[in-house]
Amino acid sequence: MNSATIKLFLPHGDAKSLRTAEIMNWTGFAVAAPRTELDDLLQRDELDKSGIYILSGTDPLSGSPRAYIGEAEVIRERLKQHKTKEFWISAVVFVGKDENLTKAHVRYLESRLLAEAGQVGRFALEQNQAGGSKLPESDRADMEVFLSHIRQLLPVLGSDLLIPVAQPAAKPQSGGVLFCHMKGAEGRGHRTPDGFVVLKGSTAVLQERESAKNWPATIAIRKQLIADGTLIQKDGFYEFTRDVQFSSPSAAAAVIHGGSANGLMAWRTKDGASLKELDEKA
Repeated sequence: MNSATIKLFLPHGDAKSLRTAEIMNWTGFAVAAPRTELDDLLQRDELDKSGIYILSGTDPLSGSPRAYIGEAEVIRERLKQHKTKEFWISAVVFVGKDENLTKAHVRYLESRLLAEAGQVGRFALEQNQAGGSKLPESDRADMEVFLSHIRQLLPVLGSDLLIPVAQPAAKPQSGGVLFCHMKGAEGRGHRTPDGFVVLKGSTAVLQERESAKNWPATIAIRKQLIADGTLIQKDGFYEFTRDVQFSSPSAAAAVIHGGSANGLMAWRTKDGASLKELDEKA
């Protein structure tokens, strides 16, 4: 990803409150706000334009992250219609600084965002894939540039919607992919900016150990992963059907072990060096 100079403005002086974002030499403009400041957001002049918006929150039934990606010729009017949606707690809006972002452009962006967010899989999406729109080759190229800046700004504005779960840290970690073993099960993973990820295809033990009784969080996480289809039984183990982000190496190892685990010792390189040893050498 190319480097970028980002200008953030906090109208109320609070980073959790309404804020705007721009990138040097970009024709786009972003506004983000919590739902508690929706009235302030709706009063902004930028919302008179066509653009893309993303509503984020938590599914009230599953407790998992949930998002709605939409487009409109007049963002303000469309956001008013979403007051009836209970789940969302924050909104991010992307518009053009000029008048060149048309209905066809924003439909194209909506379709691309839905496809990419669905592939990343961090959020359950409220709607099905949008129809998109056919654009001339030059316009498609312009919208792909616009989309690349949306990718850069979303994390800055507090959204991980388009960040792959298995994205490694900016600086490569020594040791490469790490391994965690327990009674024939093998987990593969590495550290990420958000914690530790266990990679798709890893396996975990079927039976929880006695120590799991003292770690109810581990039992709860395993049950949730089984319920949502992330862990499926295969050849005497649970197999991960997707990359899964955990808060720490120990949390990841505990799910694989079926009980308490010291992640700094459980995760090792293919040559046997522990994560603790790698950290001490860093």
